[in-house]
Amino acid sequence: MRLNQNVSLLGKKVVLVPYTAEHVPRYHEWMKSEELQRLTASEPLTLEQEYAMQRSWREDADKCTFIVLDAAKWQAQPGTTEESCMAGDVNLFLTDLGDPSLGEIEVMIAEPSCRGKGFGTEAALMMMSYGGVTKLGLTKFEAKIGQGNEPSIRMFQKLHFEQVAVSSVFQEVTLRLTMSEPERQWLLEQTSHVEEKPYRDGS
Repeated sequence: MRLNQNVSLLGKKVVLVPYTAEHVPRYHEWMKSEELQRLTASEPLTLEQEYAMQRSWREDADKCTFIVLDAAKWQAQPGTTEESCMAGDVNLFLTDLGDPSLGEIEVMIAEPSCRGKGFGTEAALMMMSYGGVTKLGLTKFEAKIGQGNEPSIRMFQKLHFEQVAVSSVFQEVTLRLTMSEPERQWLLEQTSHVEEKPYRDGS
């Protein structure tokens, strides 16, 4: 999405940066994992296909994508490459043409050493605040998660999402959060520390 291609968001545990060509090789390595393919319902792509996907995601008006960086690694020494600090990604899909106020959120912490540290929780909160409350005017969020992915289901439940559907065909659970005014205030409080900064253009 062009909206976020020049924006980075700095949190406590994670930094969100636009998905650029620089990130594709590491992302491609992650997606060779059968576990991640299963958890994200993805097919393996060639490296060329992954580059094409990255370009289309940047252009598509209905996808907002950030790469999640480990903030501690990123800030530890100047000149550290983003690729060496990558932890995962977070996406917001605006795919319900009948309801422009609904966004589907996905979070993937792909780097095993970065799991269980709250990275996914902070990345989700930052994306909901950025994509929902401040930039895209979303008032409803959905997350579709594989039935076996207990950590993700628990994480979204902690973020006030409630289960609304189970699909035995796709073996996934749909959770939803509707932003009432108290929820909106809660979200803004949770992300009050986040700084938005210009991002160097990295196509």
